[in-house]
Formats: sequence, structure tokens, C-alpha cells
Amino acid sequence: MIKILKFSQVKPEEVFARAENTVNVEAIVAEIIANVRKNGDKALYEYCEKFDKAKLDCLQVTPEEITEAVAAVDPKFLDILRRAAANIRKFHEAQVRRSFIINDESGIVMGQKIIPVDRAGLYVPGGTAAYPSTVLMDSIPAKIAGCKEVVMVTPPSADGKINPVILAAASIAGIDKIYKLGGAQAIAALAYGTETVPKVDKIVGPGNAFVAEAKKQVFGAVSIDMIAGPSEILIVADGKTNPRHAAADLLSQAEHDKLASAVLVTDSMDLAQAVQAEIETQIPALLRSDIARASIDNNGKIIVADNLSQAIDIANELAPEHLELLVDNPFDYLDSIRHAGSVFMGRNCPEALGDYLAGPNHTLPTSGTAKFSSPLSVDDFVKKTQYTYYTAEALANVAEDVAFFASQEGLTAHARSAVIRMEEA
Repeated sequence: MIKILKFSQVKPEEVFARAENTVNVEAIVAEIIANVRKNGDKALYEYCEKFDKAKLDCLQVTPEEITEAVAAVDPKFLDILRRAAANIRKFHEAQVRRSFIINDESGIVMGQKIIPVDRAGLYVPGGTAAYPSTVLMDSIPAKIAGCKEVVMVTPPSADGKINPVILAAASIAGIDKIYKLGGAQAIAALAYGTETVPKVDKIVGPGNAFVAEAKKQVFGAVSIDMIAGPSEILIVADGKTNPRHAAADLLSQAEHDKLASAVLVTDSMDLAQAVQAEIETQIPALLRSDIARASIDNNGKIIVADNLSQAIDIANELAPEHLELLVDNPFDYLDSIRHAGSVFMGRNCPEALGDYLAGPNHTLPTSGTAKFSSPLSVDDFVKKTQYTYYTAEALANVAEDVAFFASQEGLTAHARSAVIRMEEA
């Protein structure tokens, strides 16, 4: 049963669960990465047979497999995927940055170019659930950014096939290449390349502890989006909130993972008790009730605050991945929210809306990192190059200042490079 706590009983660092590895993930992942770097495709085939129980003849998904998968998916679901993709494109197209030029002084031109990374790699988890939503959320921003190639890896089932809905989503998103790979070995292949898998410039997408550790270890050879932890939801709710709605929203995250954290902060003890009871009513009806039960019992919390202002303070301190504001006039509170991955406004905006259809990205910072990081966006797939141009006359006007500045740092070659042209004029 979910715990009810008074604000005074809670330490902020103990509100959300923090996963602890029970095995030496770091060493295992380091060995896998080294093997893939040394042996390439041979290592990938061996790991696929060992971990996924699939004996493959080819790592890359063929066009025929994609066509077959799309034909196998419910047409209604295909329509929903296309609508979701359209919404995601609409939102992320508004994020596109523009290059700029500054030329307001005679003889001086400065500017910044926005350049997409050449090749983006997308990791899509397999295992206990299929996530076509991740395919759309993580690939569409890369396409909008202008990446020349978007490559996806996802683990196969024992029969060597990829879940059809994953391939359907990839087809709708326009992903260029798909490989039957999962785990740390997939991250290693993307980071360093093999005979079959191309090396990418950026790796994005969630995964288990081995995937997260692999992303951490290859960072520097490639860029990564973030090190994602277990899913989190924090709901700020007033006493008028429907307890059935709040309970359902908490469980929507609890069913993700036994390590997921679902937390309600309210100024009403009556609501707290009603939500506690409602969760017990709803859990047995869930398909993933065992996962939700473990998450709620071990990590779930209801915190009773003195007022909504204090509840907002708690939210900012925790910097949750998902933040729901189940209150009247939610826009009155938006300016007070400083740290959250994604905010769901009002009584008619369950977090699941953001997971699938609304358009804002669902790949979000976890574990309090929303205090300094952001949701996945088009920005993750571009880099900036700056440039400077001075005429001879413009340089002459500042050369002595540049040289003097350099001399203050003891860098005489810097100083010399600034004035030598003046000597030759």
C-alpha cells in the first residue's frame, strides 16, 4: 500500500527511488564494449544468441521485413501512429534554431552556423514491453534537425524478429537503417562501428542499467542524450481532485518498472486517504499489476503539504521527470515551476497524453537532473559552429588591444600574432 507522509516526515533525497546495481554492471559492460570493438559483427552475433536467444543470419532488418510488419499492424493503430507523428513533428519543428550573422560594424562579420550531426543512433528497448512511442519521439527530432542518416537498434525476440509495431513506427518516422541489436553491445556498435553497423555521432534513447552504463562509457567517442533512471511522476493536487483520476495517473508510471516512483503531493489529507484506497482498487485490474504493486509498495508516496505553495516548492526541489498539476487554473502556477522535465496542466491532461499523442517529447531528464537538463529536442541533434571575419582596417583598430590582453596572460605568441600584420602594412 502506498505510504501517506506529512511534509515534515520527508527528506527530499528519499522521495524518489534511486536504483542501486546488485551486479557489477560497470565491469560487465566494459568487457562487452571491448569485445565489440575488437571482434565487430562476430561479437554482436554471439551476444545476440547469448542474451536474446536469437541465432541470426543478418543483423540488418530488410525492407521486406518492414513491409511485412506494417501489414501485420492493426490499421487503426497505424492511423494513431501517423497522427502522433504529425503532432510530434508540429511541436519539434517550432524548436528549429536558425543560423545568424552580425554585421553592424564596418569590416567585421560574425556569425553562427547550425549544423546537424551527420548520423544519429536510436536505441529502442525490447523486453517486457514494446515502445513504438520511443521510436517516434527519438527519431522525428533527428529528422527535423536534418541528420543525413538515422539508425535504429532494437533487440530481437528469440525467433529473430522485431515487434511489428516497432518497425511500423520506424517506417512512419522515416528511419534509414534498423539493426537487430540490444543491450550494451548495441551501444558499443553504434559508438565504434562494426563491419555492418555504422558508427554514429549521437546516441539517444532509454534502456536498462546495462544500456545506461554503456552510454556512460562510450561518451566522448560519441555524444549521448542523457543517462536515464527509472521513470518518475509527481502529482500536485488540491482537495477538489478526483481521487480516481489521481490514482490512475500514479499507476500509469508505476506499471513501467518496479523501480519507478509515483508520488502525490496534496494539501488535503482527505484526498490523500481517498487516493490511497483507490490505488488498491485499481491495481488488481492492471495487466502489469505485479510491477505496479512493487513500485507502489516500495517507492510510492503521498505527501501531505500545508498548502499548494509548499507543494510547488517540493516539486521544484525534486525536479521530477513528469509533473502533473491537478488544480484549477494551472497556468497560475506555471511560472512558479522551475525544475521539471514536462508539465501536464490541469485536470484533463494525464501524463499518458504526453507519452503518446500530444507532441512534446517524452524522453525526459530523471533523477533530479531536470534542474540542469532538458527534454530531448531538435537541439540534441545539431551543433553550432561560429565564424569571424575582420578586414585589415578592422584588425588594425583592435590589434594593440588584443596584444595587450594576451600579454596579461603571458602569451606572447598570441600577442605577436595580433600585431605582426600591422608591421607588414
